[in-house]
Amino acid sequence: MKSLALLAACGCVLLIDAPVSGEDRPDVDCDNAQVQMEMTYCAEQDFIAADKLLNTQYKKTRDLTRARDEDADPSTKGAEKALVAAQRAWVTYRDAQCASYGFQARGGSMEPMLIYGCQADLTAKRTEELKELTEEGN
Repeated sequence: MKSLALLAACGCVLLIDAPVSGEDRPDVDCDNAQVQMEMTYCAEQDFIAADKLLNTQYKKTRDLTRARDEDADPSTKGAEKALVAAQRAWVTYRDAQCASYGFQARGGSMEPMLIYGCQADLTAKRTEELKELTEEGN
């Protein structure tokens, strides 16, 4: 009985010490991911990269809408406020949509990969939408 308790305690320590995020996996070749853990890590990295691009573009777009509001007639101001509201709603949509998408593999090891992939895809699309808002004539 003591052996079983000791073994269980050791297993818990192993689980606690297991890396949780991809920052601990610099040796993964995302062009040749072979196992689920690597594929999930790579999908997470894609999402992280897409999110960084989104945040950079959002700041540019928000700065532009703020500048447009400053130059606008008082009756036509509100571009920045509308952008902020849209972005907040979009984040809520993205997260809910991707959680829903993950249900294809609910409870399985593939679920996080599906969610990260969905988030990366929708985030890249949103970045393009934000870029469109900064083009002249908009």
